[in-house]
Amino acid sequence: MAGVFLATLYEYSPLFYISVVSLCFVVTAAMVLGWFGFDVPVILRSYDEQEPSLPEKQMVQVTNPFALELGSGSASVTDGVLVRPCCLESCVLSCFWGCEVSTLQGVLHAHQHGMMLSTHQHFQEALNLHYYYCQKFHISSEDRAERHAQIPADQGITDFGPLPRQRYPLVAVLTLEEAQERHVNDIVASVIVIHVPDDKYKLSAQILFQYLLTSQGSMYELKPLFMSADSGGMSGSADSGHTFTPSDTQSEDQIPVMEEEDWSEGTEGRDCVVCQNAAVNRVLLPCRHACMCDSCVSFFQHCPICRAFVQESFALTQSNDCQ
Repeated sequence: MAGVFLATLYEYSPLFYISVVSLCFVVTAAMVLGWFGFDVPVILRSYDEQEPSLPEKQMVQVTNPFALELGSGSASVTDGVLVRPCCLESCVLSCFWGCEVSTLQGVLHAHQHGMMLSTHQHFQEALNLHYYYCQKFHISSEDRAERHAQIPADQGITDFGPLPRQRYPLVAVLTLEEAQERHVNDIVASVIVIHVPDDKYKLSAQILFQYLLTSQGSMYELKPLFMSADSGGMSGSADSGHTFTPSDTQSEDQIPVMEEEDWSEGTEGRDCVVCQNAAVNRVLLPCRHACMCDSCVSFFQHCPICRAFVQESFALTQSNDCQ
């Protein structure tokens, strides 16, 4: 009976041809999209097919001797701001108020093309007075006290103009106090751009950017790593110095990692958001979500947290590949 019905449908109904053509089109399109890396239902993939693993970011261990965080209390251009430096070696904290954006970017670019910026004098000469006011503090390796940075009242500066601004409110530069021979990957300066509230833009004080300069002439931008909401929020904030990702102008495929015993403390006890079994050990790039383990990362082309396409990843814990 079924055979008679199919034969009759084949002979008299054009819907049979339309159905066959549509089915072939859907299957072919799904296979093509799957070959080119787009998400397709798992049922269309062979279970014997080997999933391609994500490219792994090459890493190198270095020690970041600089850290800076905003201190307690309110902050404003007129009242100043408290900053708390923390250095492994004796260093100099230089606070440049009202530094021109274009000048600072040009100085950072010059460092990558041969102009070594490793001391307070180097930065002061390179900026060439393209700022309103400069303060200098000497910080010892044991010193954890807060420093008060403020523009003198006789300058008469209460704001830095309307948006988009041509000047950064505050640029804090940490440099080593004693210049000496350094390894090619050693960090010799830290440049921190800080927003300070003023009369025209009252957003709370916060660190906007942080750049790390090496003795080799490289520049890295320090960025935060994000944990899932049920795993303790955010790990490796921009002040912690735990993980560095290369800036857009950096050509080397290396991410420096701070060489400390507490490197993996931020992820201990946090489970992979996929399998809920193994510990989180992978950071996805470029979204910087630390949410998966080594086993699960190879099965995803999109971040399970934000659905951003994953270009590469790197391991949180140290291994022989990172030496």
